[in-house]
Amino acid sequence: MTMLRKLGAAAGAAALSAALAAPASAVDLQFFFPVAVGGKAAQTIEELTADYVAQNPGVNIEAVYAGSYQDTITKTLTAARGGEPPQLAVILSVDMFTLIEEDAIMPFDDLIETDEERAWLDAFYPAFMENSQTGGKTYGIPFQRSTPVLYWNKEAFAEAGLDPETPPATWEEMVEFGKTLTKRDGDGNVTQWGVRIPSSGFPYWLFQGLTTQNDVIIASGDGDETYFDDPRVVEALQYLVDLSTVHEVMQPGIIEWGATPKAFFEGQTAMMWTTTGNLTNVRNNAPFDFGVAMLPANKRRGAPTGGGNFFIFKDSTDEQKEASLDFIKWISAPAQAARWSIATGYVAPRPDAWETPEMKAYVADFPPALVARDQLEFAVAELSTYQNQRITTIFNDALEAAITGQKEPAEALAEAQAQADRILRAYR
Repeated sequence: MTMLRKLGAAAGAAALSAALAAPASAVDLQFFFPVAVGGKAAQTIEELTADYVAQNPGVNIEAVYAGSYQDTITKTLTAARGGEPPQLAVILSVDMFTLIEEDAIMPFDDLIETDEERAWLDAFYPAFMENSQTGGKTYGIPFQRSTPVLYWNKEAFAEAGLDPETPPATWEEMVEFGKTLTKRDGDGNVTQWGVRIPSSGFPYWLFQGLTTQNDVIIASGDGDETYFDDPRVVEALQYLVDLSTVHEVMQPGIIEWGATPKAFFEGQTAMMWTTTGNLTNVRNNAPFDFGVAMLPANKRRGAPTGGGNFFIFKDSTDEQKEASLDFIKWISAPAQAARWSIATGYVAPRPDAWETPEMKAYVADFPPALVARDQLEFAVAELSTYQNQRITTIFNDALEAAITGQKEPAEALAEAQAQADRILRAYR
């Protein structure tokens, strides 16, 4: 018998054995998961899901990799409206109000029965729960969570005469450092920019770093009101525009999100703002020593949280809901949360995950992993409202109009606020 046939026979025997051992009434779960950031996300989710199924032979989990976050919410809502939603999914935390309005998800409070389970709900970082709770109920469980952080090229700093161990701590310093780091050739063409803050895809998220640092919140916690035209928001947008047009430390126009890590690796920018979800990617691919820091402060430190939560869907059997809850409890437990964080760079969403031996060894070897966690002390909820897709599109369009010089920041934001008011007034 050939080796291939031996493997096939062994696999068949194993499958038969598993089938005989599995309960006749196995619970089947379909699990939508976004694959949007480079790294080991899909591989690690596959491994974790397989480990859970091996420990729980009464549960079958079909993991469906649904693409980007936008793809995932679109596919999920299409499936839900067609009467065939998944049983659970990881979806952007900011889509909570959309899922509630669609009557697609259920609060975890309706499934929680024991004091131990209630303690589990309270085990996550409060900053992550701001986009997970509303009306006194918990609709999402933090999992694939992040904050934006500042990455800097230590070699570029040293070459420019800056201390390679000291990143900019304020808006003023980011401009000052940026001017020192921006390099031009003999013809005056820029060969290295000082800083790169992406403004494509979901520009509102990184911009929220600036608004938070300027001590202003851009939406209510109830998801029914925005404050886009607040003078402090206008001031933050003017600063972002001025980085290119006045200070000339950042490439003008729209800066691509997806191309930013590559630009950093290739020396096209000495500093960049991007998600901590890129931490493993940068560690594996930067051809130079780099640092990671909290975003620079203005009136205060601050950054938005980001990333995805687990949600459980209403249109499931009681057995499926119970199995979904058990899987989410297991995969968010300290050992699995630490494993996920180490593999991907996302922030382990609960303090006790950072106390595991694996995580302690990881951060001892790679201290930058602590930056996003420590920044949670200053973090705020990511922009999230009812009609969230429409509202964020309106806001993103306003940011683009200002960044590309089509409108002044105050004009663009006043128009965006008026449009948001017309949409959200019905929800107040």
